[in-house]
Amino acid sequence: MNLTSTLIIATYNWPEALDLVLISVRNQKVFPSEVIIADDGSKEDTKQLVENYQKDFPVPLHHVWHEDVGFTKSIILNKAIAKASGHYIIQVDGDCIVHPQFVKDHLKFAASNVYLFGSRVTIKKEFLPILFSTKKVNFSPFSKGIKKRTRALHVPLFGKLYGTSAEFSKKYRGCNTSFFKSDFIAVNGYNEDFKGWGREDSELAIRFLNYGLSARRLRYLGIVYHIFHVEKPKDRLEINNDIEATTIAKKVKFCKNGVDKYLLN
Repeated sequence: MNLTSTLIIATYNWPEALDLVLISVRNQKVFPSEVIIADDGSKEDTKQLVENYQKDFPVPLHHVWHEDVGFTKSIILNKAIAKASGHYIIQVDGDCIVHPQFVKDHLKFAASNVYLFGSRVTIKKEFLPILFSTKKVNFSPFSKGIKKRTRALHVPLFGKLYGTSAEFSKKYRGCNTSFFKSDFIAVNGYNEDFKGWGREDSELAIRFLNYGLSARRLRYLGIVYHIFHVEKPKDRLEINNDIEATTIAKKVKFCKNGVDKYLLN
């Protein structure tokens, strides 16, 4: 399938990690049509980093930023995806280094009425000094400093054994997912009632399923390497859990407080 695509990278105040992610994007075997940094209020050092990359990046690199008012990832992702020119959205977090075949894998398995989600390998805390000093972005199942090594196996033949499902998978993570922008708009994108960490990504995936999409896991494909960090505060998690529970119970397809407000501009 020949698609225009937009790679969305969500970030917040960690330019050292974003730097490695952008290096890994530059190393892709197949490039997206454009890259958009969805920035939830980072400081000037992130802006300067992006501007330096914009000078010679292989595809257009855009920076969508809003003021820091706390964890509002749903809002900044909606703003970024609203501006995306690609028909297909591939989404990662700014602490996830991507495998050289990452974009190629997502585009290869993109299909109508399906959303994709992939695996993440964990980079250990104790390896971070080496990671950042050497700017290492290439890993294998045998690399030092990682755990969950089987997830680092890139075997497309094995990946073909995984089909689609109409059920939500607890393995879903918003740091490694892709979908058609038209489907995202059809369910009104991320629910901006989510504030603080948690459930904004899984709730979107559940609405995709309620809307009629199927899910396909990219196993042995579409790999990311997640850089260890201290967990975000979870003070809003109970409220966010309730929002997701309502989406499940009422089979909600379309959220009221979503991306549509940015599509009018």
